[in-house]
Amino acid sequence: MSQKLAYVIVTPYSLYKSRTGGILSRLISRTGLDLAAMRMFAPGPELAKEYAETIVSAQDPQDRKIQELLREYVLQNLSPDPKTGRRRRVLMMLFQGDDAVGKVRSVVGNLSPDRRGGETIRDTYSDLIIDDDRGVRYFEPAVLASPNEEEAETKLKLWARYSDSDGGVLENVIAYAPGQTGERTLVLIKPDNFKFPTGRPGNVIDFFSRTGLYIVGVKVLHMSLAQAMEFYGPVHEVLRTKLKDGIAERAKNILEKELGFKIPPAGQQALGDVLGPLHGDNQFDNIMRFMTGFTPSERKTESERQLPGTQKCIALVYEGVNAIRKIRDVLGPTDPSKAPPGSIRREFGSNITVNAAHASDSVENARREMKIVNPGENNFRHVIEEIYGKL
Repeated sequence: MSQKLAYVIVTPYSLYKSRTGGILSRLISRTGLDLAAMRMFAPGPELAKEYAETIVSAQDPQDRKIQELLREYVLQNLSPDPKTGRRRRVLMMLFQGDDAVGKVRSVVGNLSPDRRGGETIRDTYSDLIIDDDRGVRYFEPAVLASPNEEEAETKLKLWARYSDSDGGVLENVIAYAPGQTGERTLVLIKPDNFKFPTGRPGNVIDFFSRTGLYIVGVKVLHMSLAQAMEFYGPVHEVLRTKLKDGIAERAKNILEKELGFKIPPAGQQALGDVLGPLHGDNQFDNIMRFMTGFTPSERKTESERQLPGTQKCIALVYEGVNAIRKIRDVLGPTDPSKAPPGSIRREFGSNITVNAAHASDSVENARREMKIVNPGENNFRHVIEEIYGKL
């Protein structure tokens, strides 16, 4: 794959209006590029100012007046709120592949008051309203992107330099009404959504947007085997015991058909005692392979198990009132066949392992799982430095 990077910034307004999923769907499905990294930012005044200064460029095909509008937009909308001092959320996406900037730009589109259709992201989500005197009444670009590779490099290096101080899992960016308290939960958009370039990851995020919760952290994750074994560790012993009765009945039916005699209840129970743990171990291996591309027997040393897996996820941290319950209501039960219509697992899941997404089931598990997958890890900067060198 050609080592080219392009970025898309989802603006505070697009995040607030829960347009993230629709934007991501178009970018993945229409560009065919690899989603290399994602990171939440809450820009301080320095980052907003420095980024605004790079907006106006002779290399940008858009009209100079549009560029100047974008510069003012960045200063006003990416800087902290002047009334409260609260920083605003923006989401940065990195795409990698051949002609990444050109492909992203064609999907993002340009800004014009005379657009006629909904072909591009900006056609659909942006607004540029001009009054009778040709003055600007309202302007919202929806996303920000670079016009060429040289400027993409300059701007990516800028955001990378601020990616530790102004990015990560964001704190104190959500305002609550008196008496309300927020909680956080972890969501994983699972590998079955990334088998080929499709809108599914964005579609799943769209479903979660029905909760009215806020994304405060995001990371493209290649879960290591060590992470997966710790993450799903509590499930392992449950699988060894929970599946005992089912596998015993299946084994009984197969043996009776093959051997031609009936197996009594005591014999069926003995089959469960022997086969249940083995079946549970096999199911656990299936989960490990699904989430990482490997089983524990294939990566035996601790150093091998610490290596990133081959399967891609998106880890998201949602914040808001009753976040855990709201997310799980939209997600649906583990078995897609038992999930209600309109739930994520009913719409996108295949079976109890390949079931589209994971969500924490308690405050305690949310903390435990976030500690394991570390959604605040700055692999955003790592991807940029792999291409352009150390900053």
